[in-house]
Amino acid sequence: MADQYFELFTNLSILDYGVIMRIAIIGAGMCGLTTAWNLQKKGHDITIFEKESIPGGLASGFREPHWENYVEKFYHHWFQTDAALMELMEELNLRNEVEFKNPTTVMFYKGKFYPFDSIPAAILYPGLGFGINKIRFGFVGLFLKLTKNWKNLEKFTAENWMTKFAGAAVYRSMWEPMMTGKFGEQYAHQVNMAWLWARIYSRTNQLGTYRGGMQNFFNAFTEKLEECGVKIHFNMAVHSVVKNQNSDFLVKTTDQDCHFDRVIITTSPISFLNLVPEIAGSYQEKLQSLRSIGAVVLIVSMRRPLSPKGYYWYNLPKNAGFPFLALVEHTNFVSPSKFNGETIIYAGDYLELDHEFFSLSDKELLKRFIPGFQKINAEFSEDWIIKCWKYTTTYAQPIPFLNHSENIPDIKTPIPGLFFASMSHIYPWDRGTNYSIDLANRLSSVF
Repeated sequence: MADQYFELFTNLSILDYGVIMRIAIIGAGMCGLTTAWNLQKKGHDITIFEKESIPGGLASGFREPHWENYVEKFYHHWFQTDAALMELMEELNLRNEVEFKNPTTVMFYKGKFYPFDSIPAAILYPGLGFGINKIRFGFVGLFLKLTKNWKNLEKFTAENWMTKFAGAAVYRSMWEPMMTGKFGEQYAHQVNMAWLWARIYSRTNQLGTYRGGMQNFFNAFTEKLEECGVKIHFNMAVHSVVKNQNSDFLVKTTDQDCHFDRVIITTSPISFLNLVPEIAGSYQEKLQSLRSIGAVVLIVSMRRPLSPKGYYWYNLPKNAGFPFLALVEHTNFVSPSKFNGETIIYAGDYLELDHEFFSLSDKELLKRFIPGFQKINAEFSEDWIIKCWKYTTTYAQPIPFLNHSENIPDIKTPIPGLFFASMSHIYPWDRGTNYSIDLANRLSSVF
């Protein structure tokens, strides 16, 4: 009988009944911080646990002592269409700290780089050939920009849909290199079209960042949360979450055991299962069925610019011999003056976890990547390099198979009062802080 009353209580509106809840949030990434912000406004007692020393999750950054700006460990930027992000910035009174620019993105074709960030550039890009291929590319792009019916698209693989409507030549030239680079040979042919639709539908040429770097934003966000009474524990990993017989939760860390009325976990699916081993049944099966790949990123500071023409984002096909999927010259977006005149380069790839790049040291990985730098600039010399940093994550890109919306578990777990929100939940959208905010808003509304 007590359990029935508790389950009824969890479905009541907290606002309507004026109940103040003790809520634990595990993870201080964008989703965890935004959820905390939303729930503290309702008067709840919020505690965040973060295993790292700083907030931000995969969007967190670092800064050398002589730099003015932070650099993200895993590259992030924003788009002008990021409505949830802009709404949050307005609410935090930080909108003026967001700046948008229009740097140049290029594609590689037969040994040369071509700008591909506008309609005129697309028309001139030789990789699409001339005539019918460019017409089909244009009409398919227009359709995907206008349609909102992504549920119908998830019934087809991106490869089959694009080959049928854009043509095999267009798919091989434009999309196949990216799909193979993002998902590897094993999964590239299985990814559904809704995922590719989301990338095309939501993105803009103008890109945004936060003045001082993303970490500057997360530091400001956590300060505002703490001013509102939210407790944030850094360097505190949670080892388990247990539902007690008296219906509250015991959150166990290395240093202490804490009791809460509700728990929100914002980790990867695998981490969630490790934290809550009592999860079973169809919910556990759904979590175990989710697939993802990791990422390896090498950040390099240089004495000179690498791009001869000031290009910002290089999309690189692996079949052309590049050892990474993309190269980003960050200082063609944010001024080198913010980094004491140094050039900041990102070179990264999405990889399966058994790939050797995960086990290499930063210096060993740099040696593998140097031939790629030389293909971008023949004048590149190793004495340009000042320093490098390597970052890896095992959970970087969820893999959306056919009808993937049916595979995603509910954010309300089978255990009353326990909620789970992860990167896998933002489908069909691609990874991004804007969609983490959307997810946090959806999660907060469940309360």
